[in-house]
Amino acid sequence: MKKEMMQKTAVVWLLAMACCLLWGSAFPCVKIGYDLFRIDAADTASQIVFAGTRFFLAGVLTLIFGSISQKRLLIPKKTDIPMIGKLALFQTILQYLFFYIGLAHTTGVKSSIIEAANVFIAILIASLIFHQETLTRQKMIGCVIGFAGVVLINLSGGGMDMSFQWNGEFFILLSTLAYALSSVFIKRYSAISDPLLLSGWQFCFGGLVMVLAGRIMGGSLTFYEAGCVPLLLYMALISAVAYSLWAVLLKYNPVSRVTVFGFMNPVFGVILSALLLHENGQAFTLRGVTSLILVCIGIYIVNRSGSEAQEM
Repeated sequence: MKKEMMQKTAVVWLLAMACCLLWGSAFPCVKIGYDLFRIDAADTASQIVFAGTRFFLAGVLTLIFGSISQKRLLIPKKTDIPMIGKLALFQTILQYLFFYIGLAHTTGVKSSIIEAANVFIAILIASLIFHQETLTRQKMIGCVIGFAGVVLINLSGGGMDMSFQWNGEFFILLSTLAYALSSVFIKRYSAISDPLLLSGWQFCFGGLVMVLAGRIMGGSLTFYEAGCVPLLLYMALISAVAYSLWAVLLKYNPVSRVTVFGFMNPVFGVILSALLLHENGQAFTLRGVTSLILVCIGIYIVNRSGSEAQEM
């Protein structure tokens, strides 16, 4: 019954959109967090501690919510450990290590649009490497158009923006690749284990590794203002709720059918960054709007392959 419910179009749309709204709010929240915790853009170690603390809390919340909803403690079996380790590496450690550092060296608007590439990369990996579904011509066209939107946001004047930084936009791209791989792994592993258990424990393990690594590098997290606590809790809830719902959707649906909704991440990210970070100039220029339109068109074309995407 749960499987049939989670495969209904209306349910997939509602839950996936809710996830993307939460993720979209993460872009400006990270930058606001840097201000509240007084973390400098060059303070990589503290950025890692900040990220690790958020995800460790997200893991604790996920395990608490999951244990209450299932009326049992979500304790991993021996066979779950390797899966948790691999998910922690790609979904938390690598993805957010690159994301937090990259976001400190670029704008929230640029980051949100570049992150949209995870949709296309996940489809390519699921189709060509893991053979979880068929890569059609329609999906390939959608991927090309979507990537065109990602490239366009980095154009300045008549050529490529020379401010493209290896520790900024490039790190965001690496974060995107790690996330795409994690989506495919979640699809595979949730077929043989509880997705909430996997999400909760990988967050705890990945977050703890990041906190320890950041502390060893000399980083710290100081609560200077009262707003630090609610912001950190909200960011932990973003991950706990969004990734748990996303994992359940991936368990019962093809990768392309779920990840295709990722186009709303840059849409929400751009809107919220413009409102909260006052990046209106970049968000609402012709180039920025055109980039978003191209990303959305690419996703729409991929979504038109719905008939093939229903293959499990």
